[in-house]
Amino acid sequence: MTKVITYGTFDLFHEGHYRLLQRAKELGDYLIVGVTTEEYDQTRGKLNVVDSLMTRIENVKKSGFADEVLIESSPGQKALDIQKYQVDIFTVGSDWVGQFDYLNEYCKVVYLERTKNISSTMLRAQKASIRRIGIIGTGRIANRFIPEAKLVSGLNTEAVYNPHAESAKRFARKWGIDAYEDLEAFYQAVDAVYIASPHETHYGYIKSALGHGKHVLCEKPMVLEKAQAEELFEYAKERGLILFEGIKTAYCPGFSKLLGIACSGMIGTVRNVEACFTKLENPQNRELVDVKHGGSFTELGSYVMLPVIKLLGSQFEDLRFDSIRGENGLDLFTKAYFRYPGAMGTATCGLGVKSEGRLVISGTLGYIVVEAPWWKTAYFEVHHEDPRDVEKFSERFLGDGLRYEISDFLSMINGSNKSEFKLSRGDSAALAGGMERFLAGEGRK
Repeated sequence: MTKVITYGTFDLFHEGHYRLLQRAKELGDYLIVGVTTEEYDQTRGKLNVVDSLMTRIENVKKSGFADEVLIESSPGQKALDIQKYQVDIFTVGSDWVGQFDYLNEYCKVVYLERTKNISSTMLRAQKASIRRIGIIGTGRIANRFIPEAKLVSGLNTEAVYNPHAESAKRFARKWGIDAYEDLEAFYQAVDAVYIASPHETHYGYIKSALGHGKHVLCEKPMVLEKAQAEELFEYAKERGLILFEGIKTAYCPGFSKLLGIACSGMIGTVRNVEACFTKLENPQNRELVDVKHGGSFTELGSYVMLPVIKLLGSQFEDLRFDSIRGENGLDLFTKAYFRYPGAMGTATCGLGVKSEGRLVISGTLGYIVVEAPWWKTAYFEVHHEDPRDVEKFSERFLGDGLRYEISDFLSMINGSNKSEFKLSRGDSAALAGGMERFLAGEGRK
């Protein structure tokens, strides 16, 4: 008798799960299915699990393919189970290719092709549904999005659009999704859109997607003008749709904890915020070649303005900029100076100059320091007048961090507004306003 084993969360049980179990069963005579606990899913970074463990186990049993069901609750359990149950074949979906090769030491490992374009037919009687999302753009951030979205339960990436058809086709082949040359056909295939195209195209794509009734998650900077941000948020509201700006820092757990502590009075009244984010970009990359929309501030300014706006607000008295520019006129290094009644902020970023990237929040009773990469906010310290009085805080930051913004985006689509405070429409408008003033040359020395 050939024994086969597979594992999964099996949340919102759908056609893709059914087919995976069916094909797993066909590999042998006896199928063992491991269903993960909520706690284990959280430790491995899977978010938004909807169904209870018992519901998920029952759905696996109802498929008719599982001869035995067990519970997976800890790392390392797979190898132990394979030996304990004398398993001959371990199998999972092809989106995990290579990650379980180490199990070849104990049995044969088989990766099954994933089911494209999962139907939510099997969920129509339930309140929850699987949202189909499509991607506009095929650059680096789009390639990071798909593996992160895979770890958010209730969302399935199904399509990609790029006006350059060959680029879309290459991307689609890599990730096992559908490529579209026609934007209208692309919209018909999805419920929501993730926009990861060049900055200057965001406004047009957002308005087009909203006009077709699609929820939108757009990479930063969402738009380059304050009036555009306000217009689009109002347009989304009128149509009952969600418009979300994707600045991953705003949604990661550590940054939320940091803001809470900074505003709690632990360091008194916040008087100064200094944020710095620099990286050395390849001079041939778009960021340092596109003379109209490239440069360090358009690329990184949203990150460094974020803590200033969140802690000191959008009603600043003055904003000015200092930049070091390359031969083509693009800024290689920029400092933005915010002046508020009784407070100030400095936002520093660079693509051609490297500096110590840290975030410092100064108050009347102490200060908070977050070392680089502060934009992931996994650890920070609160210091007081007595140098021995230091409080330390830590929080997990999983993967590329995109899963946090994707999770909150999905939650808002499904009717929750608990994440709205993390990056409000007013925050996004203020960030767009700062970007607009920089591009217009206002406050430049």
